[in-house]
Amino acid sequence: MIPKNEYAPYYAQYIQAIEKNGKSIIENLELAQTAFKKTFENLPVEKQNYAYAEGKWTLKELIQHIIDTERVFCYRALCFSRSDKTSLPGFDEDLFVENAAVDVRNFEDLLEEMAVVRAGTILLYKSFSEEALLRIGVGSGNEMSVRALGYLFSGHQIHHLNIVKERYL
Repeated sequence: MIPKNEYAPYYAQYIQAIEKNGKSIIENLELAQTAFKKTFENLPVEKQNYAYAEGKWTLKELIQHIIDTERVFCYRALCFSRSDKTSLPGFDEDLFVENAAVDVRNFEDLLEEMAVVRAGTILLYKSFSEEALLRIGVGSGNEMSVRALGYLFSGHQIHHLNIVKERYL
């Protein structure tokens, strides 16, 4: 179990749900991406720009959000793993989605981008030593370990997949 001092309480829902299964960070990254691919690979075209309620993200926007979050947090993991003590800023997830222009993007390109980003995340985590995984840095005003971030990626993706299954499909 990852000690609670390695992440902010907000992230507990993502990290604790994943770490319970007893699988490694890498295994979880691979499993979550497989579930992601299965969920979206045969999605009807009419669902791609669908939002289940006013003010909610479309499925394309949701996928872009997962991609953006993983990129931002991978940068954090890299900095923390290298013992960079710079306090990293937060990011406005709504602003990122708002300015991503996903409505004109090809859906298959989004799916491929997620696969490529996840492959990069897996390679990054394979490069970390056990010592590096335990290093802690500050992002969005909260302390976070490289290890906790590794579980967060899968937990965040699975969280959104559950919402997709409940409210979009």
